[in-house]
Amino acid sequence: MSWHRTPLALGVAAALALVAGCTDRAPDIVASQAPTLPAPSASAPAAGPQVSAVDTVATGLRVPWGVAFLPDGSALVTERDSRRVLRVEPGGGKPPAEVGRITEADPTGEGGLLGIAVSPRYAQDQTVFLYYTTREDNRVVRWKLGGRPEPIVTGIPISGIHNGGRLAFGPDGYLYATTGDASERGNSQNLDSLGGKILRMTPDGEAAPGNPFGTLIWSYGHRNVQGIAWDSGGHLWATEFGQNTWDEVNRIEPGKNYGWPTVEGAAGDKRFTDPVVAWHTDEASCSGAGIVRDALVAACLKGERLWLLPVGPDGRLHGKPVAAMVGEAGRLRDAHPAPDGSLWVLTSNHDGRGDPEPHDDRILRITLGGV
Repeated sequence: MSWHRTPLALGVAAALALVAGCTDRAPDIVASQAPTLPAPSASAPAAGPQVSAVDTVATGLRVPWGVAFLPDGSALVTERDSRRVLRVEPGGGKPPAEVGRITEADPTGEGGLLGIAVSPRYAQDQTVFLYYTTREDNRVVRWKLGGRPEPIVTGIPISGIHNGGRLAFGPDGYLYATTGDASERGNSQNLDSLGGKILRMTPDGEAAPGNPFGTLIWSYGHRNVQGIAWDSGGHLWATEFGQNTWDEVNRIEPGKNYGWPTVEGAAGDKRFTDPVVAWHTDEASCSGAGIVRDALVAACLKGERLWLLPVGPDGRLHGKPVAAMVGEAGRLRDAHPAPDGSLWVLTSNHDGRGDPEPHDDRILRITLGGV
């Protein structure tokens, strides 16, 4: 099923206005500057990544938030507010089918049923991992389709905003989870709090071997990370919501401090790790992210676009980011690699901040060229 509304818009963003992109941005931190973007690497291809095709996989969803693929090529998709887990057949063609509903998830504010990851051993253990908000906390659970969730990590701070929520298995076989500061800025720098962190754990919810502090914490000083992905060299990248001025893409290293709430953007302060890329909030507010063929694709909400970043196996940016599909599909929540080498992009036009069209929300299949 093809999808077209207007021609694809590609281009590099120019002047960026200082417009708020999140509900609680307030001008009371040190807003620094955007990182200086590198010149294209000599080893980088002459043409950067670009969107070459867009097809529709599914329509009629309500605030889809996360997607993960099963070994047979079908996908499981979470809906934040309905608390449903849907199964989408490979390539679409059939309406999504509900395979479960997480009744203890509490869809208040930006919370609800959020991230999902499929066990790397799904063929043997039939296990799925979910991240969701309850009335008491955010938590990570193990779940078998149609069964009862089994919590493995509880006590992640909760708020009407900044709940994090992305789950993914890394190339090392461990489960990573992103958390927000839950609108309490002190959480991000507090190593006794799970808020404002990226966590790394075993499938049992224990601290993974090699974690820098001997706890679940992999990195800290984050405001609200909702996207993580690994490049072909195994380096971890993350998209992060800023406050008033800069939304960020960071390359994540264990034990590093990414600065929130002391700074936003590139501080040039040795205490903190600067972002690789930062955009003003009205051009970004990126949530989920995926990497295919050395292109990092960030799905943006307020910015209503995909940002395409050429990244190499060396963990570096190899050229300037390019904006694609600007305004074409509305608010974009996630970009997840599919088994066929495409990306499935989830729209989020029913989340209370968008302008939904009759077929929203949708899952779009994006094919990249130039990489």
